Amino acid sequence: MDLSGVGVWSHLLRFGDPGEAADAAAELEELGYSALWFPDGGGPVFEAVTHLLTATRRIVVATGILNLWMHDPAYVATSFASLSAAYDRRFLMGIGVSHAVAVDRHEPGRYRRPLAAMTAFLDQLDQAGPPVPEHSRVLAALGPKMLDLAAKRARGAHPYLGTPEHTRRARQALGEGPLLLPEQTVILCSGRDEARAIGDGWLRGYLELPNYANNLLRLGYTPDDLASVSDRLFDDVIAWGDEEAIGRRLDEHRAAGADHVCVQVLTANGDAFPRQEWRALAAALT
Repeated sequence: MDLSGVGVWSHLLRFGDPGEAADAAAELEELGYSALWFPDGGGPVFEAVTHLLTATRRIVVATGILNLWMHDPAYVATSFASLSAAYDRRFLMGIGVSHAVAVDRHEPGRYRRPLAAMTAFLDQLDQAGPPVPEHSRVLAALGPKMLDLAAKRARGAHPYLGTPEHTRRARQALGEGPLLLPEQTVILCSGRDEARAIGDGWLRGYLELPNYANNLLRLGYTPDDLASVSDRLFDDVIAWGDEEAIGRRLDEHRAAGADHVCVQVLTANGDAFPRQEWRALAAALT
């Protein structure tokens, strides 16, 4: 399983038109990207994994992330074993605790003690028959305790909505062995006004989630940075500009200790596959 190079993170690979998702996956593989990442919101997540694996020949398909509250561990382990055997071990299972606002929507109070919940979920994956091997799973980890768990109980960590400074701290926490596979949001554009028009509302939505807000506060941003979405915060979280500018940001992650970076492309139309942007970035990044 090659987890070097540059991957693509996109909700459209899971929730977009299935036919275009398959066609895009095949093209992304030919463009030289090394992994396809997509999120989970419950439901038939393994059908989506199968759909992308079937459409491709060698690229890694990864959940970014599988929401542990929404899936039975025994079924997860059985599904993983089937997919791993059928598709030459190209499925990487990213697992995360998600957010209280999503988990408690249908069952208030269910989201609690996320570190303990993750530990228990991993225990059940280990005890399943067959188990999900540690080398085939990574954890969505931002804070020190979850990063420590990722180092001890998984192949590494898949941080989301981070910065190169977070990558540096995560590498320090993980040590030299585990993989570090951060997501980096990017906007191909001509200037700041265009970048803010595309990314401002998207980022504000994430800053309302305590997991991400608290992580950014730990990194030294102020409550005012978050409330106003300051230029400093926006520029550090979202890489914007031309292909060269985005390439420099990925180089910063690598210099800070990342093994692989997956790019999430934002455009003015969030419902359209950003295929032109993926092509342009592939020429510069892969």
